[in-house]
Amino acid sequence: MLRSVRCPLRHGASSLPRRHGTAALNNRRRYAAVAVADPSHFPPVGTQLHGFTITRIKHVPELELTALELKHDRTGAEYLHIARDDANNVFSIGFKTNPPDDTGVPHILEHTTLCGSHQYPVRDPFFKMLSRSLSNFMNAFTSADHTTYPFATTNAQDFKNLMSVYLDATLHPLLEENDFTQEGWRIGPENPLATQQEGGDEAKRLVFKGVVYNEMKGQMSDASYLFYVRFQDHLFPAINNSGGDPQKITDLTWEQLKKFHHDHYHPSNAKLLTYGDLPLADHLKEIDQRLHGFDRIRVDHGIKNPIELDGPKHVTVPGPLDPLVPPDRQHKTSVTWLMGDTADVLENFSLGVLSSLLMDGYGSPLVRNLIESGLGASFSPNTGYDSAGRRGVFSVGLNAVKEEDVPRVREAIAQTLLEARKNGFDKIKVDGVLHQMELSLKHKTANFGMNMMQRLKPGWFNGVDPMNALAVVDTINAFKESYAKGGYLEGLLEKYLLNDNTLTFTMTPSESFGQELVEEENNRLAEKISEATKQFSSPTEAHEYLEKRELELLEVQEKARSQDLSCLPTVHVKDIPREKERKPLRHDDVGGVSVQWREAPTNGLTYFRAVHRLENLPDELREMIPLFTSAIMRLGTRNKTMEQLEELINLKTGGISVGHHASPSPLALDKFEEGFTFSGFALDRNVPDMYELLRTIIMETDFDGPEAEKKIRELVQTSSSGVINSIAESGHVYARNFAEAGLSPTGRLMEQISGLSQIKLTAGLASRPLSESMSDVISKLKAIQSFTIANGSQLRVALTCGPESSTPNQEALSRFLGSLPKGVTPPSASHQAEYPRNAKSFFPLPYQVYYSARAVATVPYVDSAGAPLEILAQLLTHRHLHHEIREKGGAYGGGAYSRSLGGLFGMYSYRDPNPQNTMKVMSEAGQWARDRTWTPQDLEEAKLSVFQGYDAPQSVAQEGMRLFLSGITDDMLQTRRERLLDVSAEQVQRVADEFLVKRASESSIAILGERKDWATEKNGWDVRELHMAQNIPEEAVAPP
Repeated sequence: MLRSVRCPLRHGASSLPRRHGTAALNNRRRYAAVAVADPSHFPPVGTQLHGFTITRIKHVPELELTALELKHDRTGAEYLHIARDDANNVFSIGFKTNPPDDTGVPHILEHTTLCGSHQYPVRDPFFKMLSRSLSNFMNAFTSADHTTYPFATTNAQDFKNLMSVYLDATLHPLLEENDFTQEGWRIGPENPLATQQEGGDEAKRLVFKGVVYNEMKGQMSDASYLFYVRFQDHLFPAINNSGGDPQKITDLTWEQLKKFHHDHYHPSNAKLLTYGDLPLADHLKEIDQRLHGFDRIRVDHGIKNPIELDGPKHVTVPGPLDPLVPPDRQHKTSVTWLMGDTADVLENFSLGVLSSLLMDGYGSPLVRNLIESGLGASFSPNTGYDSAGRRGVFSVGLNAVKEEDVPRVREAIAQTLLEARKNGFDKIKVDGVLHQMELSLKHKTANFGMNMMQRLKPGWFNGVDPMNALAVVDTINAFKESYAKGGYLEGLLEKYLLNDNTLTFTMTPSESFGQELVEEENNRLAEKISEATKQFSSPTEAHEYLEKRELELLEVQEKARSQDLSCLPTVHVKDIPREKERKPLRHDDVGGVSVQWREAPTNGLTYFRAVHRLENLPDELREMIPLFTSAIMRLGTRNKTMEQLEELINLKTGGISVGHHASPSPLALDKFEEGFTFSGFALDRNVPDMYELLRTIIMETDFDGPEAEKKIRELVQTSSSGVINSIAESGHVYARNFAEAGLSPTGRLMEQISGLSQIKLTAGLASRPLSESMSDVISKLKAIQSFTIANGSQLRVALTCGPESSTPNQEALSRFLGSLPKGVTPPSASHQAEYPRNAKSFFPLPYQVYYSARAVATVPYVDSAGAPLEILAQLLTHRHLHHEIREKGGAYGGGAYSRSLGGLFGMYSYRDPNPQNTMKVMSEAGQWARDRTWTPQDLEEAKLSVFQGYDAPQSVAQEGMRLFLSGITDDMLQTRRERLLDVSAEQVQRVADEFLVKRASESSIAILGERKDWATEKNGWDVRELHMAQNIPEEAVAPP
């Protein structure tokens, strides 16, 4: 099913610490855990409580929760409450929203409901609440057949405030026409404020506008998303595109939007969920008051099913070229089977296990026979077992396939499944999957409630009983019982997959695809303008009307900036504790290696992290680190294949990883730390095995094996495949990275490791023909291996475990350190790559929208100017950039940020149709902030926004990591905390003037998108090509 069309908003959280003695606190927590989730503390089934009737109660001891199912007596609204000793409380209201067409009405409604409601008749209360809350999550999701509005917060008053706003927004939205045209679509001049100056005619050119319209144009630039949506169109024709197809969005009317709300956003069609430690009765009282004004109605709860597959069905559609994939490997293809009823919890779980065994990990049959064979570079976007709907769907497909190999992919899949049925599945692999599930039950995350909500909601909206879905241990035990009888998984494979009742879906490359989209939009625009013109005496009058309407919308948007927001609820800065609770840490030395201990209840798990510092690493080696960290999880050793190592990793650990480490100094902008970071976690009894596996993959990976070069080629081709879609999804991140690369040492490192420079390097390696050896690359990887980890003063370790495990953990760590080499000396750099500073860089890429960033260097973490810079970023985001870039400019997103660690201040836009206007807004933002009279309420809301992040709930595994990874002490953090709470308007104005006005000429800018006439050297732009893969020779790809 269609993945959620999400509206990503930046959030933080609140955690209000209480100081107690450790022993007393632990006792109270144990009692509270029992009390909150004790089923005997709730009224019995059948009890009527504040307008609701309790219909079922289920205690789930392994998850330390009790779930209550309720129904609203008057309207029939369904309610699930999950009681658990967790202060991070969650609320969600959702509605079944089967889309009637491809106009995106559910998605546009999701946006417009949040633009104002009867109780809160201010423009855009949802975004306004972002800075009046201590939430750690606020969002809204449009999924294929339902729409959900969730939030999470640790503050009880904040929970009440947000629940009130969410309920009124969804049940009583204003749905003004201006909101529809702003968020949905409209026709208007590209720049309505343009005059008759030079270029004014072009600026007044009529174009399609609208936040969702531009968002979905950006989505359609993502070939993976397009493949998935078109696949869904043919498998589930009864479910239209809920996100909206830009070619159809412009058919939606305001009246249709209002009717869709009337028909679907009703309590009789609603499912509500609350989670956490707040009292159920309080929730019920508030919710009943909101629902009581409605009567029960008949609603469409229809569960849409896929097409019937009673034989082979083939569908082929055109798609865009991928410029980072060889020209002869532009096909995508997949094969799909329909599975069973996902309400059968045991079978649904078992099919998930089967899917994992077939395709997870390098040793899996489908990876071996499809990707390692050279048929394709990576799995297609729809690959896997999809249980989100009432009917399960299993798909396997490939990206980067040759045209002549498309039939072979289908044959290889069928042959692989036959072999799996014949050979069965090794018990060690099944045990590994079950072990991962055991660890997931023990591993406590800070976002347990939100994760639970997102897991339960899709099935719940499709008739799957959420109570059954909660019984994880019961399901696992039932699986073990069935599996023990023998042939169980093989029987499921035969039942569902060993037949030809399939849908083969293929996307073929079209060189004219992009141009056809442009022409279609131009023709559609002309038709819409023609329709509008018929209502006027002349085209000129129609044009003047559209200009006037655009200016009226701008006026409405401008008035909203000074709107009275007193009707909106808020928490207050006084609710934020001035002192942060400090987690006790212990530091000692094990064989000359510094060790940080965090001893706390961990459910029998040990979390390991280590950093090995390196100095002056050569660029030619640093840029290979991403490939190195992939290769050591791919190649295997002389004695064990990667398949065997993966089996042990799954069986003995919750995962191990090796990555690049780069952290700025909190004391000075020109100082930083670089090296490798290592992490893993395991049951206490398996910690020695975790260490041995980590040592093995680092020290013993065989780069000289007969398959090494072939596998390295596969890795770079897989990495290169689909990266153009990754940029489309997160283009603003790449723009920010490049803008920062010339401004700070760690900015340079991150650009080399994960920026556009890394993409360019990877594309170059992927294009290397087979006739050209990879020996130079392998030599560099071996050089990196020689100094990745060593026992010495440059290594430090952090361990988080229960106090009872400290002694055995220290012994295991000592043995691990003793097995590492000593005295390693990495090579030093003689020259470092330089990135543009104070420059404007433009990257031509095949997108319909743009991604931009502007950055300037500021101050180190300990500098007193850092706090007002953080507040300034929030003020610019919520008071200026959101308004100018999103509301007026039509971009999907935009804002400001301050990197407190690293000393950088920046602004960005995301899926932006008008980057020139955005650059102007950004260039003038400093003067705007300097000259504005900031009110106490402005500062209050900015501080609340900042502390969402500072006080976000942490899992026990995260505690102590700020000090360990970044060197920020509790005293430094406390000083920053006090400075943030005390920031004044004068300080904000001062840093705006100092860093955004006086140092404006020191800023660096980067833009990604389609090249236009304005992006020229004459206009000061440095146009930087990524050298795409149009000329990649066929022989660059490893043969089967």
